Amino acid sequence: MGERKVLNKYYPPDFDPAKLPRVRRPKNLQIKVRMMLPMSIRCNTCGNYIYKGTKFNSRKEDVIGETYLGIQIFRFYFKCTRCSAELTMKTDPQNSDYVVESGATRNFEPWRAEDEETDEMKKKREAEEMGDAMKSLENRTLDSKREMDILAALDEMKSMKSRHATVSVDEMLAALQRTAADKEKRLEEEDEALIKSIFSNNSEVSISRIRDEDIETEEDLLDLSNGHGETSNNNAKVPRC
Repeated sequence: MGERKVLNKYYPPDFDPAKLPRVRRPKNLQIKVRMMLPMSIRCNTCGNYIYKGTKFNSRKEDVIGETYLGIQIFRFYFKCTRCSAELTMKTDPQNSDYVVESGATRNFEPWRAEDEETDEMKKKREAEEMGDAMKSLENRTLDSKREMDILAALDEMKSMKSRHATVSVDEMLAALQRTAADKEKRLEEEDEALIKSIFSNNSEVSISRIRDEDIETEEDLLDLSNGHGETSNNNAKVPRC
């Protein structure tokens, strides 16, 4: 089978390539290509959503008269997956993207809105700085200040990371153990102080018993039962039992 796989062709000695007829192709010749949809779109005819990555058999052609910095712009024709309506889009080399030309609408993409907003702010700043040197100087000063703040924050993060990197796992475990031991010791000291305070207060209190001879009359007994702790004869305080 090796003799059938010919890599080179035989050219006779009297071969003249100038005598070969040239095939003139039109400039807008359409080529069939297999491609994947680069963005999510919605068909305007049936409202069907066609998602990014859907494969199509499309027709490609050159857009006559449209170029960007010498880069040729191409147009693609493909059909909707539900109603078979023809949809067209073309390349956008300026933004490295594609533009839906007809038959469909591109879905909203938040990152594209952010990029457009950034571009608008950049263009607005350039327009302001075009004829105002003080505005340009002010913007450059703000940019340099912002860069210095960012560098200072980065240095602080690096120093913090280096401090944390010097601490090993064993040192962290030892510190945790010391903290737990100190906490336990402090709790024990607080408990001992509380117990000592309770027993010291109880030792100062003296309890005495009232003898029967001290109660002379019924009025004294009534006073003791009412809790006044005073006798009617001598007005002395009688301890309660």
